[in-house]
Amino acid sequence: MAAAPFLKHWRTTLERVEKFVSPLYSTDCNLRGRLFGDSCPVAALSSFLTPERLSYQEAVQQDFRPAQVGDSFGPTWWTCWFRVELTIPEAWVGQEVHLRWESDGEGLVWRDGEPVQGLTKEGDKTSYVLTDRLGEGDPRSLILYVEVACNGLLGAGKGTMIAAPDPEKMFQVSRAELALFHRDVHKLLVDLELLLGVAKGLGEDNQRSFQALYTANQIVNVCDPAEPETFPAAQDLASKFFGQRGGESQHTIHAMGHCHIDTAWLWPFKETVRKCARSWITAVQLMERNPEFIFVCSQAQQLEWVRNHYPGLYARLQEFACHGQFVPVGGTWVEMDGNIPSGEAMVRQFLQGQNFFLQEFGKMCTEFWLPDTFGYSAQLPQIMRSCGIRHFLTQKLSWNLVNNFPHHTFFWEGLDGSRVLAHFPPGDSYGMEGSVEEVLKTVAKNRDKGRTNHSAFLFGFGDGGGGPTQTMVDRLKRLYNTDGLPRSRRGTGSVSASFMTWSCSAAWPWSAAPHFCTQQPSCRASGGQPGSACHLPDSTQRPLWLLLPAFILPTLLAFPIPALDPCRLLLLNQFHDVVTGSCIQLVAEEAMCHYEDIRSQGNTLLSAAAAALCAGEPGPEGLLIVNTLPWKRTEVLALPRPGGAHSLALVTVPSMGYAPVPAPTSLQPLLPQQPVFVVQETDGSVTLDNGIIRVKLDPTGRLTSLVLVASSREAIAEGAVGNQFVLFDDVPLYWDAWDVMDYHLETRKPVLGQAGTLAVGTEGGVRGSAWFLLQISPNSRLSQEVVLDAGCPYVRFHTEVHWHEAHKFLKVEFPARVRSPQATYEVQFGHLQRPTHYNTSWDWARFEVWTHRWMDLSEHGFGLALLNDCKYGSSVRGNVLSLSLLRAPKAPDATADMGRHEFTYALMPHTGSFQDAGVIQAAYSLNFPLLALPTPGRAPVSAWSAFTVSSPAVVLETVKKAETNPQDHTLVLRLYEAYGSHVDCWLHTSLPVQEAVLCDLLERRDPAGHLPLRDSRLKLTFSPFQIQSLLLVLQPTPELSP
Repeated sequence: MAAAPFLKHWRTTLERVEKFVSPLYSTDCNLRGRLFGDSCPVAALSSFLTPERLSYQEAVQQDFRPAQVGDSFGPTWWTCWFRVELTIPEAWVGQEVHLRWESDGEGLVWRDGEPVQGLTKEGDKTSYVLTDRLGEGDPRSLILYVEVACNGLLGAGKGTMIAAPDPEKMFQVSRAELALFHRDVHKLLVDLELLLGVAKGLGEDNQRSFQALYTANQIVNVCDPAEPETFPAAQDLASKFFGQRGGESQHTIHAMGHCHIDTAWLWPFKETVRKCARSWITAVQLMERNPEFIFVCSQAQQLEWVRNHYPGLYARLQEFACHGQFVPVGGTWVEMDGNIPSGEAMVRQFLQGQNFFLQEFGKMCTEFWLPDTFGYSAQLPQIMRSCGIRHFLTQKLSWNLVNNFPHHTFFWEGLDGSRVLAHFPPGDSYGMEGSVEEVLKTVAKNRDKGRTNHSAFLFGFGDGGGGPTQTMVDRLKRLYNTDGLPRSRRGTGSVSASFMTWSCSAAWPWSAAPHFCTQQPSCRASGGQPGSACHLPDSTQRPLWLLLPAFILPTLLAFPIPALDPCRLLLLNQFHDVVTGSCIQLVAEEAMCHYEDIRSQGNTLLSAAAAALCAGEPGPEGLLIVNTLPWKRTEVLALPRPGGAHSLALVTVPSMGYAPVPAPTSLQPLLPQQPVFVVQETDGSVTLDNGIIRVKLDPTGRLTSLVLVASSREAIAEGAVGNQFVLFDDVPLYWDAWDVMDYHLETRKPVLGQAGTLAVGTEGGVRGSAWFLLQISPNSRLSQEVVLDAGCPYVRFHTEVHWHEAHKFLKVEFPARVRSPQATYEVQFGHLQRPTHYNTSWDWARFEVWTHRWMDLSEHGFGLALLNDCKYGSSVRGNVLSLSLLRAPKAPDATADMGRHEFTYALMPHTGSFQDAGVIQAAYSLNFPLLALPTPGRAPVSAWSAFTVSSPAVVLETVKKAETNPQDHTLVLRLYEAYGSHVDCWLHTSLPVQEAVLCDLLERRDPAGHLPLRDSRLKLTFSPFQIQSLLLVLQPTPELSP
C-alpha cells in the first residue's frame, strides 16, 4: 500500500511522470522500457533489389540473397523485397508475439500471399502482431515477405521534405527481430500519457488538472515496471479517473479514423497504389480488433487501384463496408483542386465517383470530402446538391494566415443560392493522433460556440498515408466520456450522425466562395496563380479543346465512343497536387504523358467521326469546319492546303455544327466586314484597325492606345501603356511551389524592350498582325504576335516564352481608363465580383485571385475585358488588370516551368455591360477555336446545326452520351445561365428527339421534369447561374446525321 502523498511541486511531479513514460530517459527502469520483453533475431534474412514495382507473385520467384540488418539498399524509387524466416521460441507460449521491423523505407508485410500490415517509422508502425497469444498448437516457424519501398512516408526530399527528391538516397533496415509485447504495459502508457495531457492542457489553475497529475503520480508510486502484478492496481487508479463522467453540455467530438493519401505529390502515381495497400490493410487490422472503430475513405480512383492490384484486400474492405466500419466518403473520382478544373470537369468528378461508390459499395456518398484542396469554387454547392451531396467537409480554411475564417460549421451558399452544410474540424488538422491537446484544441478553437456543440475529429497519419494506429484508437476509447474533456463519439453511424447533428437552424450562412489563403491568398491554386508548374494548368485546359469536339461530334452522329474513355485520365490529373503543379518532376512528366494520351485518343475519335460523315461518298479528301459552341460564329481561320501551306479564310459555321470549307474562289472576298488595315509609322510604331477596334503599339510592342472605333472611346489609361511585362522576385517563406507572398509586389520591375524590334507580320485583309522579340533576362526571352482579325471585337496576343529563371514571377499588365470599386471574374458556370481596393485585410489578402477564361473591369457604359486561354492567376488593383503568366519555384520540382511555353491572351473593350457586349461568348471562342477537320472522302456539301439556344444568357456547355446505357441513343445536355439573370429560352434541335426530360448532374431523371417538344423546340426557364441537365432520348433511326 503506497504511503499518503506528500505536498507536491507541479513541475517536479510532472517531469517525474514524463520520465516514467519516456522513450529516451531511464528506459532501463521506467515503464516504457518494459513495453517489449524478451527478443530474438529473425532466423534468416535475405533480399533482392529491383527498380520495378513487382506483384507478390513475381517477387517471390526472384533470387533472394543473404542480407543483414544495417545493409544499405536503394536508390530512391527502387524496391527491396525481404524474405524473413522466423522461429518462435517455445518458451513464449501464451504470450503476444510481434515482429519488430524498423526501416526508413515504407514497408508492407505479406503473409501467405496476402498483405497483412503496413510498416513505417514515420507513421508509428514498427511492429506486426504475429499472434495475440501463442497457442500450444500454433506453428513455431513461418516465412514472411516484407516489401520495402525506397522512399519515406513523405517521399525522399533532399534536405527538406518539399525539396526535390534525392535520386541517390540509400535506405536500410535498422531492426528485424521477434519480441514479446506487453499489452498491459501499453495500456498503462496510454493512460499515463492521457493523464499528462489533461494536466498540461487544463493548466495549473484547474482542479481537474491537479486530479490528473496526482493520479499519474500515484500510478508511478504503485506501479513497479519489473513487477507486472502491480499493474492492476495502477490501472484501477486510471480507470477511476477516466470513469468520472462529464455533463450533458460538454462538446462532442465525432472521432473518425482517416488516412489522407495524396494521389500523387512527393511520390509518383504508382507509389500511391502501394501506399493505399499499406495504409488500408492496417486499417483492416484495426477494424478487426476494434469493432467500434470506423474508417472513412475517399477517392474512387484509389479504391479502383486497390481493386485491380490487391483483390483480397479489396474484398475485405467491401466486407467491412457492409458492417458499417469502412465508410466510403467524398463522392468524387479524386480529391480534385477546387479552383482550376472547369465546371463540367467537376461534374464528371462526381458522376464517375458516385457511380463507382454505388456500383462497388451499394450506395452513393452524401458528404463531399475535400480536406486538403487549395480553394473552393462558388458553384460547388449547386454541383454538390445536384449530385446527391448535402454536406461538405474541408480543412484548409483553418490554415489561413491573414484572416481567420469566422466559422467551423456553417451553411455554404453558392452562386445560385444552393446551400450545403459545411464543416471543417476546429482542431486544424485532418491527421489528429487522439491526444488530449488536440481534443482540447478542438473545443477551444470552435468558432461556433453556442450555435453548435459538435465537431469532427479526424485521426490518423495522412498526406503520405499511414492512417490510424492502435494507440490512437485506445486513447479515444479512454476519452469516451471523461469529466473535464469533450465526449468522444464513435460507432458505425458516426459519420452520418455527425453531419445530422450539425444540421441545426443556428448554423450561419456564408455566401459565394470561402476565401482560402495559406501564407497568402495566391497559393498556386488557391487565390490565383495555379502552381509552379504552369505546364500542368496550361495543359489541363487544352485537352478540353479536343475532348469537347472529340465527344460532341461522335455523340451527335450516334457514332460509338470506345470503352477507353480518356475522361477518367483527365480527372485523375486534376488531383489538387497535380493540376496545380505542386508535385515532383516525376509526377509532372507523367501527367504530361497522360495529356498526350488524351490528345491521341481524342484525335483518333475525331478522325473516326469524320470518316463516318463521309461514309459511302467516294471522292477526294475533304475538309469540314466544326463549331462546338452553341452560337453561330463568323471567324478567320487558317485552312490547310496541299503541300503543308495554309490560307486564311473568313468562315461562317452554325451553332454546334459544321459547315463545308469555302471554295477556293470564295476565299478572298471578305463578305460585308471591313478589312483589317495595318500601318507602320516611321518611328517604328504599328497601328491595326478592323473598324471595330483600333490598336496602337509602340516600337517595343507595348500597347499605347486601344480605341473602340464606333464611340471613339479610349480603353488605355492616359499616360500609361498596356501589354507591359513585369517581373517580380518570388521567394515564399517556405512552401515554394504553393505560395506567393504579398511582399513580392514590392519588387516590381518592368521588362523594357528595345525600339525597332516591332515588325509587321500579316499585312492586312482578313487579318493583320505585328510581332516583336523581348529579352526578359539574360536567360529568358519572349516573342509575341499581336493579331487583329476582320470582324473580331478583341485583339489577341499570341505569346511564346523560353523561360529559365529561379524564383521569379512574370506578369503582364493593362492599365485601363476605367474606374470601378470591383472587377468581375469568371468561375465555373458563372462569375463573381471582387474588390479592386485594399480597404480591409480581407480585401488586400486577395491581392491575387483565380479566374478562368476572362475578367472584366467596367464602369457605367464602358469596360475592358482581359481574356486568356490557359492562365488562372489574375488581379485588378485600382485600374490595372494583371494576368499572371509564369513562376519559377525550385521545390518540390527544381525544373518546374522551365522551358518553352505557348499561350494566348486577348483584350476586348466594350460599351455597356460585359454581358450585353458578348465578353462571355468571346472568351469561349478564344478557348475553343473552330476546327478544320479533314475527312477521308467527300465532305458534306451543306452546313448543319444540332442545337441553338435563343438566349445569349444561356450557354449549352456539354453534349454527351448518357452514362446509364451508352449503347442507346440518349444524350445528356448541360446548360447554365451565365449572365446572373432570370431568363426563359428555347432550345432548338435538328435531331430526332423522342423524349426530353430534366435530370440531375448524375443523370437521374426528374419525375416531374418532362419537357414537351414543340416544333423541335424545348422551353427552359433559368434563375441566375442555375445549371440544368436534360436527357434527350433520340428516335432509333439508322442515321442521325443529316
